Amino acid sequence: MMWQRILAMIFKEIRQMTRDPGTVGMMLAMPLVQLMIFGFAINNDPRRLPMAIEVNDTSVFARSIDAALRNTTYFRVTRIVGAPGEGERLLKRGDVQFVVTIPVDFGRDLVRGERPQLLVTADATDPAATGNALSAIDQAVAGALSHDLIGPLAARAQGPSPVDLVIHRSYNPEGITSHNTVPGLLAVVLSMTMVMLTALSVTREVEQGTMENLLATPLRPFEVMVGKIVPYLFIGVVQMAVILLAAHFVFHVPFAGSIGLTLASTLLFMVTSLALGFTLSTIAGSQLQAMQMSFFYMLPSILLSGFAFPYRGMPRWAQWGAEVLPTTHFIRLVRGIMLKGWTLGDALPHLAVLVLMLVVLGTVAVRRYQDTVA
Repeated sequence: MMWQRILAMIFKEIRQMTRDPGTVGMMLAMPLVQLMIFGFAINNDPRRLPMAIEVNDTSVFARSIDAALRNTTYFRVTRIVGAPGEGERLLKRGDVQFVVTIPVDFGRDLVRGERPQLLVTADATDPAATGNALSAIDQAVAGALSHDLIGPLAARAQGPSPVDLVIHRSYNPEGITSHNTVPGLLAVVLSMTMVMLTALSVTREVEQGTMENLLATPLRPFEVMVGKIVPYLFIGVVQMAVILLAAHFVFHVPFAGSIGLTLASTLLFMVTSLALGFTLSTIAGSQLQAMQMSFFYMLPSILLSGFAFPYRGMPRWAQWGAEVLPTTHFIRLVRGIMLKGWTLGDALPHLAVLVLMLVVLGTVAVRRYQDTVA
């Protein structure tokens, strides 16, 4: 009789699970997403990082170094820099990760027995993305010159390196990890709070039986959405202030950009995240489903946005997936403004993406809420 009662209870739970296919599907999809992200997307040794080369010398040595850098798996030469300062602009906008400058008379100085300098400027806002690649540059240059320093120049290939490799780590010269993680933490904390708390808003009304009272009021769907978003917006403002103050006074993160642009970008990101949370609340059938959807969103937001792992180390399909996450664009914004001194022109592309996401999510949320009240 005991086993019959246990089997009856098991059958009852299975029947109850089948009535909630959304939760079951979420439970099955979560491990698959984790396997895809951790197994294929996460890479602590990124390769094929974008590089720009500024060649001011036409010698065979300069051409060999150019070819060697193109052949290594760590770099992907995307730009040939011609005008002075162009490499710095590419680095500041985030178009390239490295700029290698071959100076004038590089080959002549090498033949004369001098040690010409080879300047490597790296975007060190994410130290994890540059460490191994910088070591690969030294090896690539040494290998390239070993094939050219022959005959009367063979002695130059012996002993110390014939080239003085000068490495300049821009925006984070000391490679301090907190300068990279603390600005990104602002995006993660705000995303967790804004999305999760708002996702429970509509489903809480339904489960507590207060939705009928809300529907009896003359409030329009847009007014309801704004009314539910604004209180959480105040919470986000407090969190933003705490994190920015801690970044400045505790972690000593440099603040090279405009505080006004930072606040405006953060406010836009908060509103976009709140709209996303409200949209999830109109889709979920219960508070449990709303919480599960929030976790399902937060996992790729933390792992694929560039907060925890180098963005450029991920495969192309993972980067495409990261581009549809608001967190990805806000992390680039806050790091660019704080560490690189981005102006409005530099930040405009990512601000435009967040505005587009806000419009789309807001439209979907209002329509979904209208369907709910109907």
